[in-house]
Amino acid sequence: MPDSSETQRPDFGADVGIVVIGRNEGERLRRCLESLPRGAPVVYVDSGSSDGSRELAARAHASVVSLDLSAPFTAARGRTVGLEFLREQHPGLELAQLVDGDCTLDPGWLAAALAEMRSDARLAVVCGRRRERFPEASVYNLLCDLEWDTPVGEALDCGGDALVRITAVCGVGGFRTSMIAGEEPELCFRLRAAGWKIHRIAAEMTLHDAAIRLRLRAWLRAARLLAGALPRPRTALDPVLGRRGSPRRLRGGDAVCAAGAPAVGAL
Repeated sequence: MPDSSETQRPDFGADVGIVVIGRNEGERLRRCLESLPRGAPVVYVDSGSSDGSRELAARAHASVVSLDLSAPFTAARGRTVGLEFLREQHPGLELAQLVDGDCTLDPGWLAAALAEMRSDARLAVVCGRRRERFPEASVYNLLCDLEWDTPVGEALDCGGDALVRITAVCGVGGFRTSMIAGEEPELCFRLRAAGWKIHRIAAEMTLHDAAIRLRLRAWLRAARLLAGALPRPRTALDPVLGRRGSPRRLRGGDAVCAAGAPAVGAL
């Protein structure tokens, strides 16, 4: 699929903020930033890049936050720091689009996602179809594309690209920043336990460039996902599945977002 052109980029003003995360994404980050809507505040959270990613983002007029070495680099940490930055710098923002730096945003996505989010005050997350940019390049890329082809409707969780209600996500403590994988289902579990809902809609959302052409890279990705899926203490009752799952309370210092979201339906 071709990249979004400048004329295709919608203008949402300050209705929604954008959080981009990345590390040494190079050309993929440039494509990502060029696909974002005009007028929206953008924060790029960098995890120790050495390829000029921070400078590239600054030239694209994104605010740049560089994670320090006080804690391991994780996608969860980057997203949570980005959400906190938006809350501090743009306190009136209600919604944020999360997008990984190796993805481009579909030009029609935000209009569809915003309409869905505004249709139900109980929605905390709206996600759509993430596709692999080059599924034919390798069997590993194809497997990624198949992995993301999930049913539409009310969902148990989402992936890393999603439109989120900032007060809902921060109200349950944000992402568990120490998790190297599986942080999205864990966050969604806590959101659902608090009475929020997650919807997946039938709309194109992002194009992802996995660039997995070697068996070693595929093995490393699988190992990371497996680590994130390891069993955790089963203490809290899942409000949707009716079975016990991950604990709802975060360990001290494990999340950056402060608590205090309004009750569901009060927004």
